Amino acid sequence: MERLVPYGIMNYAELMLKQTYFIDKTEYIGKIESIANPVFLRPRRFGKSLFCSMLRYYYDLNEAGSFNDLFGTTWIGKNPTGKQNSYLILSLDLSTIECTGGVSGIERNLRRICNATLIELQKRYPEWMGSCPDIHPDDSVSTNLSIILHYLVSIRGPQLYVIIDEYDNFANHLITTHQDYLYQKLTADDSFLKSFFKVLKSGRQSGAIANTFITGILPITIDDLTSAYNIADFITLHPQLEGMLGFTEPDIRQLIDDVYQDYGFDQKTKPAVLEVMKNQYDGYHFAHTGSGNPLYNSTLVMYFLREFCRFKTIPDNLIDMNLRTDLSWVERITGAHPENTEKIVSQLTSEELIHYDQGALVTQFNITDFFKPQFYPISFFYLGLLTKYDDFNLCLPNLSMKKIFVEYFNDIYRIDASTRYSGIMEKFIRNPDISTLFSGYWQEYISQLPEAVFIKVNENFYRTTFYELCSRFLSKWFTFTIEHSYPSGRSDLEFIGKYNEKFSGRRWIVEFKYYSNTEFHKFRCKPDEFQLQKGDIQQVSGYAMDLKNEYPEADLSLHIIYCFGNTGYKVYDVSPILLERGEL
Repeated sequence: MERLVPYGIMNYAELMLKQTYFIDKTEYIGKIESIANPVFLRPRRFGKSLFCSMLRYYYDLNEAGSFNDLFGTTWIGKNPTGKQNSYLILSLDLSTIECTGGVSGIERNLRRICNATLIELQKRYPEWMGSCPDIHPDDSVSTNLSIILHYLVSIRGPQLYVIIDEYDNFANHLITTHQDYLYQKLTADDSFLKSFFKVLKSGRQSGAIANTFITGILPITIDDLTSAYNIADFITLHPQLEGMLGFTEPDIRQLIDDVYQDYGFDQKTKPAVLEVMKNQYDGYHFAHTGSGNPLYNSTLVMYFLREFCRFKTIPDNLIDMNLRTDLSWVERITGAHPENTEKIVSQLTSEELIHYDQGALVTQFNITDFFKPQFYPISFFYLGLLTKYDDFNLCLPNLSMKKIFVEYFNDIYRIDASTRYSGIMEKFIRNPDISTLFSGYWQEYISQLPEAVFIKVNENFYRTTFYELCSRFLSKWFTFTIEHSYPSGRSDLEFIGKYNEKFSGRRWIVEFKYYSNTEFHKFRCKPDEFQLQKGDIQQVSGYAMDLKNEYPEADLSLHIIYCFGNTGYKVYDVSPILLERGEL
């Protein structure tokens, strides 16, 4: 049976009853149950809303009759905590709060949405809430919530379990649009938002609220609300909870096994599909450093699988358009100082690494820190643009993020990356020659770069920008990988012919070598006179042998590209040399 890929489904019951593909994260219900007032932050599209929905159905006393249907096959269904279906549920999604009309407008929008939810709460539990005083839509949320909490205590009714999804959505909007004065009012001691969190704290103290579970993106707001809600437990960086959201490598392999069985796909194509998914969506480390097991972005994985199952092949466009909107945060955060935007985007395009203060990562920080350049990496970490590389550096997690940052680099420096390259790419499809392709890239792309950029370029810059440009036009025929790991080392860039297209079975390995203008002048030659270096041939030869062991049937082509500052380049096809040696 061809099951539904649950891209965009955030309701747990819908996901289970439709028997969609599902990665079981229910064991984490038990892990967080003993944690009082947890706050868990993750980037957008990492499954926060679905996890909130799962908690709601697990603890909702109204769903007791559906427990086996919803959880019977899951880990928690076989290992229940004893508190399942025990509470009234108040679930608030604050991502829908509009940030219009100043503080009074935001309060009005919050009041409208939250009071409607409180009225719905009364209707959902008539057995317990039938005699509760009426909720008045025009009263403050704090007032109405207090009425419900006091009532539950007075009747000794079931406790309330409070779930707040995207608690910081509207606050983040104010921060990143530099409406600091509104944000300060929003988090002032007498603000409606602090009053709301004071009521939550009071409800926990009285026992009316069994627990609260809060999700968000940035830790700023919770820090500025500390005086009102100093009971929060910030669990985002707990190592034992790192896998609570996102998919692991075993999760992905199980998903692909199920998809291939259900849809009858050719098993021989599975390694290619797994390789694409790993390159594009893997690489996130939130608690552990780069030596731990990385996580895949779960929503992007489901986006890929939806397109893969729909069109029966690897999709041309591997990036969900919604992901590109996240990069606007870079401009918002650094926008007050455009030179900071150029600096950090250029650094990540060239280096892909940036230093960070580990102490700042593990503590909350307030709005006064948020726009300081030393805090940019921390902000980008929480936004999912960067991830942990080691204890000192953050990095871009995967090809999707590398591609998006190059796109942003092009925008900043007004580099045309559109149709002027179509002829070059079309020629490559007719006659795939890496030397001609790179020549077109150098003439049309590199020639547009301002002189100041060349102070910072390196082989990674040329590799990444060349990849991004080629992926724009050639993704119908190729997938790409950067730094593919072999026993002999990591290859720089590979073009991999899609299994259902004309270059099926073919694979190009491209190794980049960089010399600054100063270094190149020491060779006392012109770029086209530069000699192939012996050690470089041996390096590529090692990749070739490793790749042949991994993919015995692959038709390989190997190239070394030397880049000399902004002086020029030299491309060598080393395949004939290796063939002559019997190494290919």
